[in-house]
Amino acid sequence: MKVTVFGTGYVGLVQGAVLADVGHQVLCVDVDAAKVAALQAGQIPIHEPGLDKLVTSNHANGRLRFTTDAAQGVAHSEVIFLAVGTPPDEDGSADLQYVLAVARTIAQHMDGPRIVINKSTVPVGTADKVRAVIAEGLAARGASHGFDVVSNPEFLKEGAAVADCQRPDRIIIGTSNPASEARLRELYAPFNRNHDKIVVMDVKSAELTKYAANAMLATKISFMNEIANLAERLGANVEAVRRGIGSDPRIGYHFIYPGVGYGGSCFPKDVKALVRTAEEIGFDPLLLNAVEARNEAQRNVLFERISAFYGGQLQGKTIALWGLAFKPNTDDMREAPSRNLLESLWAAGARVQAYDPVAMQEARRIYGERSDLVLAADPEACLQGADCLAIVTEWQIFRAPDFGQLAQSLRDRMVFDGRNLYDPALVAGYGLGYVSIGRQPVPRSE
Repeated sequence: MKVTVFGTGYVGLVQGAVLADVGHQVLCVDVDAAKVAALQAGQIPIHEPGLDKLVTSNHANGRLRFTTDAAQGVAHSEVIFLAVGTPPDEDGSADLQYVLAVARTIAQHMDGPRIVINKSTVPVGTADKVRAVIAEGLAARGASHGFDVVSNPEFLKEGAAVADCQRPDRIIIGTSNPASEARLRELYAPFNRNHDKIVVMDVKSAELTKYAANAMLATKISFMNEIANLAERLGANVEAVRRGIGSDPRIGYHFIYPGVGYGGSCFPKDVKALVRTAEEIGFDPLLLNAVEARNEAQRNVLFERISAFYGGQLQGKTIALWGLAFKPNTDDMREAPSRNLLESLWAAGARVQAYDPVAMQEARRIYGERSDLVLAADPEACLQGADCLAIVTEWQIFRAPDFGQLAQSLRDRMVFDGRNLYDPALVAGYGLGYVSIGRQPVPRSE
């Protein structure tokens, strides 16, 4: 099947590459000429395990192509994905300017029936807006072509997006049109062989399903961070509590790890957008507001503990920082807790030496060259001359460090662990002080 994808970000590029890999003829359209040229040259603009090989191999065999020509994209296929960004507006609502711009482009160039599939995360009612924009554009041309707008939200995890797309848990199709449903069933047939993963519903329910899923996961994270704060104050161990509640199959172990809050391009944006949607219809989203408030507070916890240890006197201190990306296996630093920590440390007069396996270039792009930021070559170099260590991202490479080397390298022999990577007793055995989340702090040996 011929498929057009507007947008070559995380969602569009992964979806396009995975569809091409099962035999579909995919044309990806993007307004960024430099990005398109890079993709045509085999340069992948994002770090996503397995994506580079998928893109380059399918581009080489002609099943995956890239262009800036929107008219060519519309002409290529009757099936058109919208996978453009929906960044948060100033009031927290999703900014639909790019989605609606593509809708106008489709209306301008379509010469026959089209199925427009909204893959972007959008508020409830967006399909109606896209439908209205296309209808208006066709009317302005005096054209009459049949079309449908379908909601088909993505459920990809950064760092595992390729695997999620190749082996989806569910495929949500929001449409009341049997012909559109049949077309999407044909499109997704290669991913629906083992058992039926397709869930068909009305468009508005499909749009809300995406927000509800992310809000539920964000709620689990904020809930566990709330329990972690209680555990610290009550003398309990949140890791024991986590195992205790996770063993209940009604709860499970997923997304109940305490830490320094959620980040990335989805959870913060989507919770805010759902809050804004609720407010627009006169509903007070008490729970969602609490989820967001707990997360905002949690993002500052590591800085507060470092500052408390030094009595608020961080001027001239050097902090080693392990982890910059908002989660492992990605270079994405959007809404990353590391950014809260970096900027708070700098504001307090501290200097930071940071290391991340893949997000160093992204950090350099965001912050540029600064005298109070050193991007170290490896985790060990990051420690040299540092007063203490802070851990923000749970990369595999940080899970089994040489604690003896940590004790020798860190002037104050202190570790502030925002991801609970280590056994406090083990760390204490090396004379290190250890402060984690939801557990009692371990003082350094004198």
